Amino acid sequence: MKSTFLKFSVVVVLLFVFSQAVISQTIAPTDQKFLRGKEDSLRVYARFMVMDSFTHSRMIADSFFTRILVRALRAKNSFYYPFETVDGISKLYAPDSSFRIFTWNVRIEDGPYFSRQKGAIQLPTKDGSLKLFPLFDVSDDTADPEDSVRTNKNWIGAVYYNILKTEFNGKNYYTLFGLDNNSFMSTKKWIEVLTFNEKKEPVFGSARFFTYANDSVQQKPRYRIAIEYKKDARVLANYIPDLDVILVDHLISETEEPENKWTFVPDGDNEAFKWENGKWVHVNKAFDFKVDMTGADPYMGKPPMGDPLLDSKGGKNEKKLEDKSNKNKTKERDQINNDN
Repeated sequence: MKSTFLKFSVVVVLLFVFSQAVISQTIAPTDQKFLRGKEDSLRVYARFMVMDSFTHSRMIADSFFTRILVRALRAKNSFYYPFETVDGISKLYAPDSSFRIFTWNVRIEDGPYFSRQKGAIQLPTKDGSLKLFPLFDVSDDTADPEDSVRTNKNWIGAVYYNILKTEFNGKNYYTLFGLDNNSFMSTKKWIEVLTFNEKKEPVFGSARFFTYANDSVQQKPRYRIAIEYKKDARVLANYIPDLDVILVDHLISETEEPENKWTFVPDGDNEAFKWENGKWVHVNKAFDFKVDMTGADPYMGKPPMGDPLLDSKGGKNEKKLEDKSNKNKTKERDQINNDN
């Protein structure tokens, strides 16, 4: 444990030193001082956006936060300034550093919507000037958000927690994984693909990237995936490097009301999406073994149980016991014969 912690600490220190070196080489000292001052202000308003008890106060904090952030980003080479101490907002660089995306959530609650997502995409420029695309969340006013091409002006809002880069035919594709607080009763996770057009403008879901061609029950391909579930449930929807797939918890209604997404919870099974020929191809069952979820955390699951001799209630399966006993006797007899 101490060794692991020590290695982690060394990595953190090295990353910090490297980031400081990059900042020193690309951002002038006067601009660094300016950005540090703005970062202090952003940190305060970000805390108010999250912690304040009143909706109007959170919205005022959001307004100040947005204006100060844009002002800060006008500093030359601000793309390389990480704003590390600003908590409560997502600040993700693309794996190839071709852009970064800021996203955050503002709870509204006593208005017509539960929350709104805010955000912006920043691109690096050769002269260090600002190239920024503000993101305008229209998800609450969209009838079918899974079935449309989007720009930054009609964005399906989410607070992004991961970015994955894939390639096909020489073009880069960036898969975004995001969280949407949605409503009092349910939460959503979004998976969608971001690309950039010939003008280097962001396009969300430029094609039907999610296909179900290999499923026995056919579904139409989708521009993006929405996963809606019960408010306090924990649901996995992320890329798993060791498996090289997007892994998603399979959901069922805990009250047998499939029409009500706010009743959906994980059932211990998993679906997946595999990147093939420029598409995310759906895999109905990610694993060919079953997982015993009795008494388990529905997010973490349990290891495969193989072929148990007892059922989930502890009852004996006499047929299995007899078969198992006969197999063991055969193995013992074969072993004796081999020894002789």
